[in-house]
Amino acid sequence: MKKINEFLRKHKDVALATVGQDKKPKVRAFEIVGLDDQLNSLYFFTADDKEVYSQIKSNPHVELLAMEGSVSVRIAGMVHFDVPNSTAKDIYEGSPVLQHMYPDYKRVEYFRVLMESADFYDLSTDPPTEENYRLV
Repeated sequence: MKKINEFLRKHKDVALATVGQDKKPKVRAFEIVGLDDQLNSLYFFTADDKEVYSQIKSNPHVELLAMEGSVSVRIAGMVHFDVPNSTAKDIYEGSPVLQHMYPDYKRVEYFRVLMESADFYDLSTDPPTEENYRLV
């Protein structure tokens, strides 16, 4: 998992897949705004008036993908809205984009993805490298 967490710390822009009300997949760009090794959790934010918010409230199962070149990391997990207030403040204060978009940290919904499985792929090696982790 160390390799995966290091990759995600360097590659914060990810594609996050949810399930829409129509039961079809929906994919969006998100930025990882925090990573907790001990909780195996990735932190994100959104607004409560966004479609993605209602989708993850209805079905908290998500997948995300980070890539660079021939290396990719795929994470499957469960969304939790139990982000402590102190963590939310830290995320807000560390994000100029978030501060630009919202005048107060309380106007945003913070969530974490509890990583249930993680897959690391490197297609540049011979044979290609594949490492799979089951975390729960």
